[in-house]
Amino acid sequence: MFAPPAVIETEVFARLPDRFRDKRRTAWADANKAGEEIDSFLEGPSFDRDGNLYVVDIPFGRVFRVSPAGDFTLAAEYDGEPNGLKIHRDGRIFIADYRNGLMHLDPASGDVTPILERRHSERFKGPNDLIFDRDGDLYFTDQGQTGMHDQTGRVYRLRAGGQLDLLVGTVPSPNGIALNPAETVLYVAATRGNCVWRLPLHKDGGTSKVGVFIQLSGGLGGPDGLAVDAAGNLAIAHAGFGTVWLFSPLGEPIYRLKSCAGLMTTNVAYGGPDGRTLFITESDSGTILKATLPTPGLAMFSQRG
Repeated sequence: MFAPPAVIETEVFARLPDRFRDKRRTAWADANKAGEEIDSFLEGPSFDRDGNLYVVDIPFGRVFRVSPAGDFTLAAEYDGEPNGLKIHRDGRIFIADYRNGLMHLDPASGDVTPILERRHSERFKGPNDLIFDRDGDLYFTDQGQTGMHDQTGRVYRLRAGGQLDLLVGTVPSPNGIALNPAETVLYVAATRGNCVWRLPLHKDGGTSKVGVFIQLSGGLGGPDGLAVDAAGNLAIAHAGFGTVWLFSPLGEPIYRLKSCAGLMTTNVAYGGPDGRTLFITESDSGTILKATLPTPGLAMFSQRG
């Protein structure tokens, strides 16, 4: 048996200002929040080279840029449902859009344009999150409404040269996605299975012997966004539990970061001057939380080389 993880308290870094809040019914909330009227649902945190934090607002098709001081600026607003966001090393911003597929955001103009809308003329189920590797290959999850009743969620790799590979198509609700430091393992949060899958990545580009790395319990949702630190520890945002867990590369629980705002801790990103601050989207309250950890986060593709 593992010892209970040490508890770290979070604090509020920033809150979505009232000027951006207008509580109302949306098609996304009808399907994913039981018809609840909401004013935002923040997700997809990702830092640019200047230390600005980008977050998406799924039901209202918005992308916000949050300064190091916590000030919100509307970076884009378009007809879509942006769910995940990552920044390429050349500055391009990629969005996993639940409705439209993979999209590109020009941070200068605010224009959002398609990159990949379909596979074999078929629409995606509902892209959720994404991550780059060192070669510029893009891994992304295609969740839609899959779950334990329909275990057909997909994980794709879009190679830098344009080839699209289906790595696995049997995941109950694939959500957050992250690579280990050596890029030999891909972690995928299977939200409705309340677990994180481990996909070994082979030199031929495929995967096999896929297994459950972490099995969680409780919560009103399951594991959502993921991030890895320089030591290979895995941060897991546990949506519906108000917690971010930190597990060692062997799967040993190290820390529990408790939300000071609400239970819907949906995604995470390392940032701050030394990279040791973990920023957390708490989506029900429209806030971004933070906590300091001993080990800096693994540098993203946008910051490498």
